[in-house]
Formats: sequence, C-alpha cells, structure tokens
Amino acid sequence: MSRDAILGAIRRGLRRGPLPDDQAMAVRARLASHPRHLIPARTRIPHTEQVDLFLDNARREFATTMRVADIAAIPEAVADYLAAQNLPSAFVMAPHPDLREIPWADRPLLRLHEGRAEPDDLVSVQHGYAGIAETGTLALPSGPDRPTTLNLLCDTEIVILSACNVVGAYEEVWDRLRLERTNAAGRFLPRNVMLVTGPSRSADIESTLELGAHGPRRLHIVLVDDPTGM
Repeated sequence: MSRDAILGAIRRGLRRGPLPDDQAMAVRARLASHPRHLIPARTRIPHTEQVDLFLDNARREFATTMRVADIAAIPEAVADYLAAQNLPSAFVMAPHPDLREIPWADRPLLRLHEGRAEPDDLVSVQHGYAGIAETGTLALPSGPDRPTTLNLLCDTEIVILSACNVVGAYEEVWDRLRLERTNAAGRFLPRNVMLVTGPSRSADIESTLELGAHGPRRLHIVLVDDPTGM
C-alpha cells in the first residue's frame, strides 16, 4: 500500500478530507526547513580525518576493519578475513550493482550467491550506504539491492564501504537520502534504515557481554579508498 493510500485511509477514518493547499504547503515548507540538531564538534573535521575517526570508533565497538586501495583488492581482503576466522568461503551477497563490479573471479575459491539471507547462510556481504564518523556507525537502507536479512540472519556480516561515503554526523545521512529520493521517481524514503554500530551484543543477563545476541556476532568493514570504485 502506498503512502498516499495509507494517509488517505487515516483521513477517511477521521472523517477528514485532503489537506487544504495552504496547510499542505506549510507541511512541505516545515519538512524542507526543519531545524538542525546540534552537530558534535568532533565531526567537523576534514574528510580524511572523518574516515579515520569512523574506523577508530567502529573498532571501539568490536567491529573489525580492513582498508584497501580499490575494488580489485576486495576479493583477497574478503578471502583472507574468512580464512583468518576459520569460516567457509561461501557467502550470500547483496544484489547491488557496485558489488557486482568487484572481480570476485580473481579468487575462484570464493563461492557467492546473490539475494536475501536464509537461516543456513553463515556469512553475508552487504553494500554500505554510508559510514557515520560520529559513532562508527553504518547506515544500511533497505531495498531490493540491499536486503535487510543480510544484516540480521548471518553469524558474520561483511560490509563493503567506499571511503567517499563516510560522513561526519547522522544528519548528513538523512540529508543525502532525502535529496536522492526527492530527485528520483517515486519520491519515497526506504522502508527502513538500519543503523549498525558494531556486532550485535547484549549484557542483559547477569551483566555479561554476549556477542551475537540479536544478529551477527562478527562485523567486518572493508573500506575502499578509491572514490571511483564504489
């Protein structure tokens, strides 16, 4: 059901018609000029320093990271990580066009299939929409080319992220999403956006930290420096 259909059903239930033009314009103006929250000063730094801050914060939250020069180095980085963790060389990958450009055939022992994750998939490879330096967080919008199950079902998640997609603060991610989706056909935001900071963990039981409580127990970020690569 579309957004307009849902809002229309709510208005009918409340016995209200469409918004008058002046009210609709006021709503659109409010959305376009919403006040900004305070932006932490530590994120107002040159982009190269934002990238370093993102990686540092991600590692503080139990993620592991690998930095590579370009997409040609990704297959080796993924293969080396899987071998170091004693994991199988098979994984499920998001059907994203950037990931399809990676020369996976250079490492023929890697076995991949595209699509949603299933309960028996141990490793997933996801496309990173953005990295947030403020907290070392990954922004992962849902969509046909980024199935959300890849972020939840597998014991190990590998995220391929371009360094050019690292931003300072959370607000920049929403700005980018709104701009992209406003300029695109349909003009809608993703159904959900997962903000992932490190692997899943919980200390609810006797204050003992357990990794993999509600999702992947391992989160590995492969950061690609070449801005034309992803």
